[in-house]
Amino acid sequence: MKIGFIGLGNMGAPMARNLAAAGHEVTGFDLAAPCPEGVAQAASAAAAAAGRAVVVTMLPNGDILRRVAAEIIPAMQEGAVFLDCSTVDVASARAVADQAQAAGLSALDAPVSGGVGGAEAGTLTFMVGGDETGFGTAKPLFEIMGQKAVYCGPSGNGQAAKICNNMILGATMAVTCEAFALADRLGLDRQAMYDVVSTSSGQSWSMTTYCPAPGVGPKSPADNAYTPGFAAELMLKDLRLAAQAAAEAGAETPMGTCALDLYATFVEEEDGKGRDFSALLPRLEKRGG
Repeated sequence: MKIGFIGLGNMGAPMARNLAAAGHEVTGFDLAAPCPEGVAQAASAAAAAAGRAVVVTMLPNGDILRRVAAEIIPAMQEGAVFLDCSTVDVASARAVADQAQAAGLSALDAPVSGGVGGAEAGTLTFMVGGDETGFGTAKPLFEIMGQKAVYCGPSGNGQAAKICNNMILGATMAVTCEAFALADRLGLDRQAMYDVVSTSSGQSWSMTTYCPAPGVGPKSPADNAYTPGFAAELMLKDLRLAAQAAAEAGAETPMGTCALDLYATFVEEEDGKGRDFSALLPRLEKRGG
């Protein structure tokens, strides 16, 4: 399949590389990052999109997505699939999908879960909104870049699923870090706490797969000085997207708001920027009476 790939940063580069390694003809473009091995360099985003059966975008935010969409949609061939894997606000995803559909394209919003490690290993989970015909076309690509793709319904629903998932993740990681900091003050050994919680009602992905305590549970960023697997500033971005969506939908999300406030303080007023989102634990260790 002829594929265009726009946005070759920490996530996009390994995704594009995996597609090329699987035998697809991939042409890429990024304003700053070089093309990974096996990916041909295009002179512009429009050039990367021209004549491609599928065009994948992996971009930082909704404003940039809208600008790139305005450039590439006129260059894409009728019937092609515009596959956006960025994490953006629902309104931007739906606006871009409307533009793509008006131009005779299939549009999919397909944000991912799994971080840079999942992108490199090809084990991402895709949450996909858009038309089902486009989903069928893109499915073989999802199987290369990830381990699971869930069709969530009309355009924008992929973004809705992503922000709901990450609101849960932000809140559960925050309370997991709080619990370890409390256990320390109560004299409870961290390994003992893990052994209990990981097999009890407090169990969560944040505890058993991505434990924020170094040396406890499976290897995680905590064992690498909190070098990001998923950066705290990206969690803050997703929590803000969730808060924006909640305000627009008239939904009450008090726990999500608490997590947002905590990560905003950690990233913007303390030392959280550039650290993994689980680095709330050392932050909490230092605080309190």
